[in-house]
Amino acid sequence: MRLPIRTRLTATFVGLTAIVLAVAGTALVLGFRAASASTVDEGLRATYASLAADPTGTIARLPVSDEQFAQYLRSDGTLVTTQGPTERLLPRSITNGLDAPRFFDGLLRTLEETVPVRILAGRVSDGGVLMVGVDVEDQHEALLRLTTMVVFGGPALLVVLAVVGWALAGSALRPVERLRAEAAAISTIEPARRLPVPDTGDELERLAVTLNGMLDRLHEALDRERRFLDQASHELRTPLGVLKAEVELALKEPRERAELEAALRSIDQEADRLGRLTQDLLVLARSDRGRLPVHRSETDVAALLDRLTAGFAARATSAGIGLRVDAEGTTARVDADRIRQAVENLVDNAMRHVPRGGSVEVGARRDVEGLHLSVRDSGPGFPELLLPRAFERFARAEDRRSGDGAGLGLAIVRAVAEAHGGRATAENLPGGGALVSIHVPE
Repeated sequence: MRLPIRTRLTATFVGLTAIVLAVAGTALVLGFRAASASTVDEGLRATYASLAADPTGTIARLPVSDEQFAQYLRSDGTLVTTQGPTERLLPRSITNGLDAPRFFDGLLRTLEETVPVRILAGRVSDGGVLMVGVDVEDQHEALLRLTTMVVFGGPALLVVLAVVGWALAGSALRPVERLRAEAAAISTIEPARRLPVPDTGDELERLAVTLNGMLDRLHEALDRERRFLDQASHELRTPLGVLKAEVELALKEPRERAELEAALRSIDQEADRLGRLTQDLLVLARSDRGRLPVHRSETDVAALLDRLTAGFAARATSAGIGLRVDAEGTTARVDADRIRQAVENLVDNAMRHVPRGGSVEVGARRDVEGLHLSVRDSGPGFPELLLPRAFERFARAEDRRSGDGAGLGLAIVRAVAEAHGGRATAENLPGGGALVSIHVPE
């Protein structure tokens, strides 16, 4: 189980602080020890240099001190001069082999105690051995006190910093908790409710703004979904009501064969309409979820449009509408079924609004930008109020381009175009009529 963020932040802060304190404490102790040793050694060197020229005469003139002492041995090993302890500072085994001055650490027994000492010994010009030393007990005690302070004070400081870190983490996360609580309180009952934006100018303010933007988009999507369901329910209710009425009428009393056949034909038409509407709603639902499948393959677009318009030929002849295709030799990598579905919707929409004697032209061309499909008609064009929202689902006009459609055709056209990574456009032509285009990039 993962720990809460506050705990993880505090643990990380304490861990990093512990590392810093350990490194800093170690460096402090080692640095103090090195500085103390360097100071002692410099003092011993200075004393040694002042006594080396005439050890016998100068040692006697040294001030009496419990912490500083000196001895001189003749070349034969006889101790002739001393200042401080009377016993040899270094054993004969060491002094016999001395040449250049060397430092030694040892213990010196006095009348009261044994103390640590630092000794510098070396052979002087007359062959004797000069030894100068100093009591370093004070330095050792100071080093011990510092080490104790670091060993015991470091953890105590770490505990204090852990408490401070815990409090700081809680203070920093408190606005996040308020945002979480407010987000938990937002529901479909209050969809317009938003998170409070702290006036901090930092990441929390940007997070609140981002989350509110996301809530706006979700609210908009929810409203769109609700409208979609309401409109879809209304559109489905009409053919279902007609079907039910025809069946009830057919079963109500004995009917002539011709009447029953007429009722069945009406039922068949409404069933077809219901099937188309259901399929259109499924396409739009998939496109909303970003899962409208597109399977591109090299397609003879000209042949596809020829077959498509052939299916409208009888209807065009019956309505007195000229229907032609201008797409000779055009090919492209597209999903043939989806493109056919989109163009069918455009042709069907155009033929429902073109008066007798009018024309519908289906065109296709390909250039460096991709495939361009268009359906041009000589009808009254889009009403000005409808044109900006022509591709919205259930968008229908109440006047010139009204009809018996559900208002989903152009919405499906846009969904197919966007699924190919392209776009769909609609415009009214200067001389009259409408032009709807699909642009599919390579």
